[in-house]
Amino acid sequence: MSSATTPPDSDPTGRRRVHSMLKLYYGLNEEGTAAEQAESLDPCDINGPHFDPEVYLNKLRKDCSLCELMDHESCMVKQIRSLDSDMQTLVYENYNKFISATDTIRKMKNDFKKMEDEMDCLSANMAAITEFSARISGTLQDQHAQITKLSGVHTLLRKLQFLFELPARLNKCLELQAYAQAVSAHRRARCVLQQYSHMPSFRGIQDDCHVIMEQLAQQLRQKFRDGGSSAKDLSECVELLLQLDEPAEELCDKFLSHAQSRLEADLQGLEAELKDSAFTDTGGGSVQKTSPGSNPISPSSSSVINPFLSPTAGTDILEFIDRGCNEFVSSLCLVIASYQELFINRPQEGELASKNIPEMANGKLHVFVDTLAARYFSLVERRIQEEKGVGDNSLLVRALDRFHRRLQAITKLLPGSAVPSHGTEIVVRAARERIKQYLSALQTFYHDSLTDVRQALAAPRLAVGGASASGGGVTSKDATPSLPELLTSLSNFILNQLKSVLASVHLFTAKDITFSNKPYFKGEFCSQGVREGLVVSFIKFICQSSRQYCESAGDRGGSTPPALLLLLSRLCLDYETSTISYILTLTDEQFLVQHHTPVTPVTALCAEAREAAQKLLNHYVKVQGLIISQMLRKSVETRDWVNTIEPRNVRAVMKRVVEDTTSIDVQVGLLYEEGVRKAHSSDSSKRTFSVYSSSRQQIRYAPSYTPSAPMDTNLLSNIHKLFSERIDIFSPVEFNKVSVLTGIIKISLKTFLECVRIRTFGRYGLQQIQVDCHYLQMYLWRFVSDENLVHFLLDEIVGSAAHRCLDPSPMEQSVIEVICERG
Repeated sequence: MSSATTPPDSDPTGRRRVHSMLKLYYGLNEEGTAAEQAESLDPCDINGPHFDPEVYLNKLRKDCSLCELMDHESCMVKQIRSLDSDMQTLVYENYNKFISATDTIRKMKNDFKKMEDEMDCLSANMAAITEFSARISGTLQDQHAQITKLSGVHTLLRKLQFLFELPARLNKCLELQAYAQAVSAHRRARCVLQQYSHMPSFRGIQDDCHVIMEQLAQQLRQKFRDGGSSAKDLSECVELLLQLDEPAEELCDKFLSHAQSRLEADLQGLEAELKDSAFTDTGGGSVQKTSPGSNPISPSSSSVINPFLSPTAGTDILEFIDRGCNEFVSSLCLVIASYQELFINRPQEGELASKNIPEMANGKLHVFVDTLAARYFSLVERRIQEEKGVGDNSLLVRALDRFHRRLQAITKLLPGSAVPSHGTEIVVRAARERIKQYLSALQTFYHDSLTDVRQALAAPRLAVGGASASGGGVTSKDATPSLPELLTSLSNFILNQLKSVLASVHLFTAKDITFSNKPYFKGEFCSQGVREGLVVSFIKFICQSSRQYCESAGDRGGSTPPALLLLLSRLCLDYETSTISYILTLTDEQFLVQHHTPVTPVTALCAEAREAAQKLLNHYVKVQGLIISQMLRKSVETRDWVNTIEPRNVRAVMKRVVEDTTSIDVQVGLLYEEGVRKAHSSDSSKRTFSVYSSSRQQIRYAPSYTPSAPMDTNLLSNIHKLFSERIDIFSPVEFNKVSVLTGIIKISLKTFLECVRIRTFGRYGLQQIQVDCHYLQMYLWRFVSDENLVHFLLDEIVGSAAHRCLDPSPMEQSVIEVICERG
């Protein structure tokens, strides 16, 4: 009973078993057809047709035990119940189908009965119609041929009537401007009139029609030339002219000639606007003067014309491009579309198909478009070249975007045209030219900023009334602004201006600009244009222009203030340490620069900046050394050392040397670190000098001075020089204060030494040199990296003076100290 209550779909395996058993019972195979199997003759085969229950039971009783018989009985009972359940389920499942089949069969019986009645009626009607048709055919048998002949005559008369009425019909159409009807009527009769033109009557009709059609063609040509009609009327006009055997090439030329006259008017309007713009262009901004409270190195303080101001033109470039696009480009696109519809895309039928009109027309169109576009591009380039001011870049970028965007319409209308590619080249060239203008503006800004720095450096000297002639750092409180402030201001101005330029140039790569993401623009523009052409070139320009300040020559180191050399050297050094890396990283991140092409590495730029800084600092040392040397040289050359009086004080020039050296020390210390010094001895300021070059020989040789002593002391001095460390006077300096001061003092004392060597001294002249050298030694040793260097040079100066002295009687050391302390 469990099988009867279980749903048949719950066990797919059981359902397949039931179906297989039913198929086996009905003798069906898997396809549902009767299986062709041999009938079993075994009476014990329960599934066979010859099954005998008595024989089957007898066999079971003989072969099986009681237990097996009971099991077999249970199995058969289960199978019987399962089959009954399956049969009942199949009946339930197909009950609705059985009912529907019964209803369908009953309905079919009723419908077929009705259909049989209708078919009988239809058959009777067809028989009546057949009989009636046979009677009509028999009645009209004799008149059929006559009717056919009359019908043919009637048709011919209608054709003749059409031919004789054709001139009047054509005139009427001409009056009503129904050109299409006139051409259609003439085309219908043209072949007949041509065929029977040897007959006078037909010949006259043909001549009249020819005159009328010539007038119609003339009116169509006039309408075609006027061009005031709509596109539909113009297309109909061209179609009719082609049907009237008008040469297609001549029509193309006329259409393009008329279109060219209209486009020429647009180009002339643009050219007139260019001339007006050039006439009204003032070419610069207003002069800006420095107010008393303005920043001392503001770019506007000395610039007469700001390079970042735009010229005041009649119309801006966006208006010019808008006018060109709305008038010329739109008209050109309309001409292309109309021309293609008339001559290229029109289906060619009959005789027109053999003339290959589209290919001829397409060639003429390409030449026409290329010629006019070249003139338009030349006007656009002229207008772009007038955009010299770089204050606002948005108008130019928007104009180029609109120009590039509108040219893409020509690509869709006229595939294969070179016009869009030429327009793209104009955009690329404009972007490159813009970068060059920005670079030039940055260079001008840099020069103007340096001019302002020079003015700021010169102002304090005027304020304090004749400060140091060296042009070095002024210690007066009125000397504002200081060098660090000038350096910071200059560096910030340059960096901010460069950032502003990068922001303006970045407009070329905005997402809403159509050409910004094109492969032919963005990669080349960002890498070679912005990074190399603008940023790298400007950094190189700063280094190169800074190095040019080292090329000035003269006794006083040229016209460049030494403080400017020092400031520029620190600026280049800052660029080498951090600014260059920052600028290039900012550029790469802002423009997403991908280095597909070789670019200048950061290390190369840093090396160039460091080289410029080194050269500037070396030149600064040389200039400051020459300024002090000039004072010392004049003080030696302008004095009579043989007849001078006994020294009572230190010469003023030595005090000036110490003052200037102190000022330079303060000046350099504002921009550079202290540096490393060797350990000083405790008696550096008490060092004594002999009249001979080696202080170690002072006690040994000075008391026993005889006339022959100079020979011995000269020999000893030369021997001492052989074993002394060689001093390189003009060696490169390091980037610290001690190294800079050491270089300046070396140049100054070496000049002093050489000047002493070419002079002749008396007794008091030698003593004055002793006093001066002791005074210098008291103060200069603290500025240098190695005090022995100062001691050695001062020893050489005193020794050289003694060698050139006529009466070498040195002054007592105690007296020298008293004079120097008294100052």
